[in-house]
Amino acid sequence: MAATPQRTSGSVARDDYLEQIYHLMEQKGYARAVDISRNLGISQSSVTNMLQKLDAEGLLNYERYRGITLTEQGTEIAKAIIARHEMLTRFLRLFGIAEETIYADVEGMEHHVSRATLEAIRALTQHLETNPATLKEIVSQMSLPES
Repeated sequence: MAATPQRTSGSVARDDYLEQIYHLMEQKGYARAVDISRNLGISQSSVTNMLQKLDAEGLLNYERYRGITLTEQGTEIAKAIIARHEMLTRFLRLFGIAEETIYADVEGMEHHVSRATLEAIRALTQHLETNPATLKEIVSQMSLPES
C-alpha cells in the first residue's frame, strides 16, 4: 500500500486563515475578524466560527472584540505556509509565467503539495537559479501562451 503524502499543514481554510493572520500581525501587531473577513471574502460569522476552532486547537489567541494573535505553534505553521507559497512562486517565475497565472496556480498548488514534492521543487529551483544555461534550455523548449 502506498504511503499517504505528507502535507506541511492541515486544511485549506486553516492555512488561509493562519496566513492572513500572520500577515496582519506583521502589518499591525494583531489581526481583527473584520480584516480577515474582508481579505478572504468570507462572512464575519464564518470567520468567527473558524477563529474559535483555531483558538481551541491552540493556534491563536482569540478574544471576542479584541485583537487576534497567533500562538508559537500557529506562527510556525503560518511561516511554513508562507515559505511554501514563496517557493512555488519563485519556481514558476523562473519560466517567465505571467504573474496573474502564477498567483492563481500557487493559490491552488500550495494547499496540496507534499513535503517531498516541495523539496524536489526547492532543489530544482536552486539548481536552475545557479545554472542559467540549463534554465535557458528548458525555457526554450516551452510554448507559453502570450500573456
